[in-house]
Amino acid sequence: MTSTNKKRETKTLSRTGEKPGTRARIIEAADRLFYEHGYEHTSFADIAGAVNLSRGNFYYHFKTKDEILDAVIARRLAEREIWLAEWERENADPVARIRRFIDILIMNRDKILRYGCPLGSLSAELTKLDHPLQGEAGKLFTLFRTWLARQFALAGQKRSADRLAMHLLALSQGIATLANTFHDETFIRREVRALYTWLNEVTGKRDAGT
Repeated sequence: MTSTNKKRETKTLSRTGEKPGTRARIIEAADRLFYEHGYEHTSFADIAGAVNLSRGNFYYHFKTKDEILDAVIARRLAEREIWLAEWERENADPVARIRRFIDILIMNRDKILRYGCPLGSLSAELTKLDHPLQGEAGKLFTLFRTWLARQFALAGQKRSADRLAMHLLALSQGIATLANTFHDETFIRREVRALYTWLNEVTGKRDAGT
């Protein structure tokens, strides 16, 4: 991941006289549009229109769509690192932390029903395109895989921690894909309850509330 995209947001004013935060607004808009319409079907004009920028001002910040994609992936990684840190601060129990990961399916259910999983959809699209940044997008899953494995290990499942982490990632991706396909919120809620039960069983917390 390049560091250039992370440095300019502290600038006070650009050469074009724009207020601070223009670059961040571009990245935020691109993130939303890539999720809702896909990377391939989102154009420079779409992103520029979303933030009301002229083409010249837009090109001051980004010269190519790949540069925007790189910045979007960096943004998603940073956001999710914040989530994980918050979950660890809020919960001393690793099982409770894992439940927070599962809760994403409920918290984001409306968007999942409409657009699917933002990580899964982007990764799948970049893989189909054989895009050079597909490996960078894969780091989003690696982040969750590593974190979940650490939580399972702390919950007493050290030998099978990575396997359990991968299994939970696979289950959550399958739930998001099918929920999006069938537009079925009840399915999400039912499968989340099943994930809670599975988590309690594999960690030995059968009496934990679901």
